[in-house]
Amino acid sequence: MALIKSISGIRGTIGGKSGDNLTPIDVVKFTAAFGSLLLQQDPNNKKIVIGRDGRISGAMVKQLVINTLTALGLDVLDLDYSTTPTVEMAVVFEKAAGGIILTASHNPKEWNALKLLNSKGEFINGEEGKKVLEIAEKEEFNFVSVDKLGAVQTDNTSLQKHIDAILAYDLTDVAAIKKANFKVVVDAVNSTGAIAVPAILKALGIKDIIVLNEEVTGKFAHNPEPLPEHLTQLSAEVVKQKADLGIAVDPDVDRLCFVCEDGSMFGEEYTLVAVADYVLSKRKGNTVSNMSSTRALKDVTVKHGGEYFASAVGEVNVVNKMKEVNAVIGGEGNGGIIVPDLHYGRDALIGIALFLSHLAQSKKTIKQLRNTYPDYFMSKNKIELNKGFDVNKIFGQIQTKYKNNPFSTVDGLKIDFENDWVHLRTSNTEPIIRIYAESSFETTADNIAKRIMQDIREAM
Repeated sequence: MALIKSISGIRGTIGGKSGDNLTPIDVVKFTAAFGSLLLQQDPNNKKIVIGRDGRISGAMVKQLVINTLTALGLDVLDLDYSTTPTVEMAVVFEKAAGGIILTASHNPKEWNALKLLNSKGEFINGEEGKKVLEIAEKEEFNFVSVDKLGAVQTDNTSLQKHIDAILAYDLTDVAAIKKANFKVVVDAVNSTGAIAVPAILKALGIKDIIVLNEEVTGKFAHNPEPLPEHLTQLSAEVVKQKADLGIAVDPDVDRLCFVCEDGSMFGEEYTLVAVADYVLSKRKGNTVSNMSSTRALKDVTVKHGGEYFASAVGEVNVVNKMKEVNAVIGGEGNGGIIVPDLHYGRDALIGIALFLSHLAQSKKTIKQLRNTYPDYFMSKNKIELNKGFDVNKIFGQIQTKYKNNPFSTVDGLKIDFENDWVHLRTSNTEPIIRIYAESSFETTADNIAKRIMQDIREAM
């Protein structure tokens, strides 16, 4: 169905023909290319960390990756079931040359991916990504002789180290969370959130935890992207259990969203807004989110005397901008929280700790907390792409049509209207065009998105 090579890694659907899907041949080829790059960068550091989410294909892909890396002479530290942020932190803890996370994040069960990390536990940059693709294309692999094969070691301590670091983080208020005595419902979507999220909640002193879809099977009970239309079960259970809040994560636990006590959505866009509000109330500084994220973050940042900056979409782009402007908090409007003095990666676990600290200290219900933030409505849509479409030509036609409006082509095409905006761009993770529109009025946001989608179809 698809094989996508982008700043978000090598991602594709399992099965089919090599070169068009993520087949065993593709897994071996790109793993060998990445391992070769690490050896070029530092021939003396042969340690690499790998971990996976709960996908059905995870065990198969993991064995291919491990065997390829050891054939290159690399030593593998296998975390097995893990989370993306845990693997990112483990690379640093272990002083490894890099890491690979086997996850297709929010994509459905037929997808898997290789997310590639450098020695800082951060996603490799565009230049390194191009180098991986070049090595793979030329098959410039040098496998070692039998006496020099790498070793494999399993590790089951990394999640606890991750949690310990969150508990030690100065803005995590364990005492306030314990005192609040929250009752929480978690939707673990049949992946590793079923292991990690209850673990962090228990460490924060929460005793009353109900977990939905807790069996790690990779047979996701619903579409794994934590959007409102996929969280009806969680919403109903929060109301039924008279819980204080609901928590949803994606399969690799780097995206986070909340459900209010009345079953309504806190809004994934507002996860970062609320955490930023809390962080900025404790320390002054700047914030960053991507161009498709709500303007509410800018409002909150300005309220606290900071400056807001926008980056292109993609975690590596957000991280680069955060470093450039020395941001104290950042992330993406899809529920991705990046706390730079913990690590430069989207991390639902630190997000949970900081959000609950904020909620506990506020002495508000989660619904009351949500009502303290400005109301913007975002319409999120997508159009599937067939092979052969010239997206730049399509965007160019739309840019010409709206040439009298302020626009940016830094990442796709973003058009500003008087009080609203629309952003259209190709996805890093799926063969689609994403169309996000935001307004102070829900119908306006929907109408802007519909109008632009019609423009795209006409241009096609």
